[in-house]
Amino acid sequence: MPDLSQTTFTLEDLRARAESRGPLPPEVRLAVLGSPVEHSLSPAMHNAALEALGSDLRYAKIGCPPENLAEAVDCARRANFLGLNLTIPHKFAALELCTELDDTARQLGAVNTLLFDGSRTDGFNTDGPGLSRAIREVFSFDLRDLRVMILGAGGGAGSAAALQCALEKCPRLVLVNRTENKAHDIAQRATQLLHTDRLEGPEDPVTVIPLEESALREQLTRTDLVINATSLGMKRTDPRLIPAAILTPDLMVYDMIYRPSVTRLLEDAQATGARTANGLSLLLHQGALSLEIWLNRPTPLDVMRRALDRVTA
Repeated sequence: MPDLSQTTFTLEDLRARAESRGPLPPEVRLAVLGSPVEHSLSPAMHNAALEALGSDLRYAKIGCPPENLAEAVDCARRANFLGLNLTIPHKFAALELCTELDDTARQLGAVNTLLFDGSRTDGFNTDGPGLSRAIREVFSFDLRDLRVMILGAGGGAGSAAALQCALEKCPRLVLVNRTENKAHDIAQRATQLLHTDRLEGPEDPVTVIPLEESALREQLTRTDLVINATSLGMKRTDPRLIPAAILTPDLMVYDMIYRPSVTRLLEDAQATGARTANGLSLLLHQGALSLEIWLNRPTPLDVMRRALDRVTA
């Protein structure tokens, strides 16, 4: 069997498997679909967990262009797959392919986990709950107790984070986006989810601001947790999201990026004395939740964590 953490299969490989031929090993009955997907660390942590559980199932990564998502899902079902993870750009389009959605997927408006059950395709979202578990683990706080600022709230990851914060009734939510209009729809949905007696008061619980220093400076004084949901920071040449001078030591800063492990945002925040964490814990917890859905049993979180530590060392 090829090294599943290093091998990226193609849609053609999945088609061939559905027809009982081709290079995709028969043990592979779980996978992540994405475009691109070569960078995914999911096979390493999932296969470590499956081995620890004594399962013969294996997990792979499969490149799938957005226009071929429906075909890929159909092929996976015909190939006797148990389920799939979905990453960029498939999380929104997959909604239409599901027979039924769990409450979180319905409320967040995105799917990252599919479970095949005969002719049914059930859709779940573990990104939001995974973020909640990650924040609790690394900072020892629940989202419901934090005033949260989300950078890149107009994108897919940012909208999921914003709506998860709203589901947990966080007391204040600041949505930051270069183009404010893209965040206003998310703000409206978040406001609806945030409807609660806890929010009575003169201040709007959801605020949308542009990615500009003056607006950031004003809002950071009333923020506990900053979450970066943009891709800025993956390259050293990327511009700063927040000027270093306006970061403060009382902040918690969570960057969904995990490669590199310390982005410029985290580096600047650490220099002020702020508490920081990267997105590896989110990858871990959303993956563990997906595996629990597929196997209907608890997953060995420490085994998955050690596997991720090995491949990111």
